[in-house]
Amino acid sequence: MVVEDEPLLLQAIVKKLELSDCTVIACSSGKQAVSLLQTTTPPQAIWLDYYLKDINGLDFATAVKKSPKWSKVPIIVVSNSASPEKVEAMLALGVSNYLLKAEYRLDDIINIIKKLSTKS
Repeated sequence: MVVEDEPLLLQAIVKKLELSDCTVIACSSGKQAVSLLQTTTPPQAIWLDYYLKDINGLDFATAVKKSPKWSKVPIIVVSNSASPEKVEAMLALGVSNYLLKAEYRLDDIINIIKKLSTKS
């Protein structure tokens, strides 16, 4: 599952994941992602943009980790900013990884996602 509210970036991520033989559930908002999680089989991993227009990454991760059905799903936060407090709060919730977009190529993030999704 990819949760990203920037349409062009969401398209690029989805296309790249599909080219890497991943099945993708694309969500353009946090609320859409929570709604889909309630009605589908839990995904193998969640790519989460921290700054969404409708909900922040902390609130989304809290909702996911509270649910017994979704709590084991690895969440990888991919964000433009990462204060130590923000990263610490997310990791304390059980987020698997917190990555800065500027420090990773799309292919590198996809490889991290694929490794985590095979462990779940």
